[in-house]
Amino acid sequence: MSLLATASGDTPQKRALPVWAGALAVVMLLLVAALTALCVGRFQIAPQKAITILLSRVSSSAADWSAMDERIVLLVRAPRVLLAALCGAGLAVSGAALQGVFRNPLVAPQILGVSPGAAFGGALAIALGFSGLALIGAAFASGAFALALVGALARVEGRSDTVMLVLTGVVVGALFAALVSLLQFLADPNSSLPAIVFWLMGSFSAATWARLGVAAPGVLVGMTALWLMRFRINVLSLGEEEARALGLPVERDRWLVFAAVALIEGAAVAVAGVVGWVGLMAPHAARLLVGADQRALLPVSAALGASYLLLVDSLARSATAAEIPLGVITALIGAPAFAALLRQTRRKELAT
Repeated sequence: MSLLATASGDTPQKRALPVWAGALAVVMLLLVAALTALCVGRFQIAPQKAITILLSRVSSSAADWSAMDERIVLLVRAPRVLLAALCGAGLAVSGAALQGVFRNPLVAPQILGVSPGAAFGGALAIALGFSGLALIGAAFASGAFALALVGALARVEGRSDTVMLVLTGVVVGALFAALVSLLQFLADPNSSLPAIVFWLMGSFSAATWARLGVAAPGVLVGMTALWLMRFRINVLSLGEEEARALGLPVERDRWLVFAAVALIEGAAVAVAGVVGWVGLMAPHAARLLVGADQRALLPVSAALGASYLLLVDSLARSATAAEIPLGVITALIGAPAFAALLRQTRRKELAT
């Protein structure tokens, strides 16, 4: 058994499937989730028709659908599906990387205070009457500032250890959460307050090709950076002392991971609002399928996160006449699952 497997607690017996089978299963799940998201909603569209409409953009075929069907698929649902999949994949990859760095499956991207920081920036933009790119830019800038503040406060005598980073992230997150509450208190109850509340609960209802174009660079660059650092994250998961003994610049690499996570979080929150629990649930499910090695964990987490958010979004806009905020559904699913995971982790600690 490898040193990485020993440190992470991953053994072949704990995997539900071989790595290749797990990867194939999540790819099939992603395709099904994407097709479901294209077809379901207030206006139902047959799967074959939806696929034909998509293929008509790259090949010539007889149009046996209405103009309304084409607009729904190409202008409404296609950008929403891509944006939900992109954000879900980014949040899941962020969670998998952070759980490896902190050596804890209970860690989520919100631990660095980026999500509350980005939420404050977006809420402030809405309160000031901004929208579109201004709102997205404000959310992203505020999330980046939150991460910089965590880094400045956690650094003592030129170094910042893991415990100090976690505690500082909690403090900074609480600070920005309080600022968001203050904005809600001061906001106009007839105009900006409902918009702030709905945006904070998370939604892809405003998804457009333009918003996808704004979010994609940040999420893709962050995910690419984490993928390129997959071997270093594996070493960091062995612990700081072991990583230093192997010659790894621990603090530098850790902050590179944090910066990539902040880039993904800021971009996702800016276009979708605060969508929690994805970065906790998807990596844990992926770890059960393919183990803790980041080389397999990152892509499988991305596929599971994208599938999960696509299915949740489909449920949110089709379960009732009015669209249910994403944050409500993800919390209703994630909170019980987190409680079960917490109990399982505690049992393992007591057993050892």
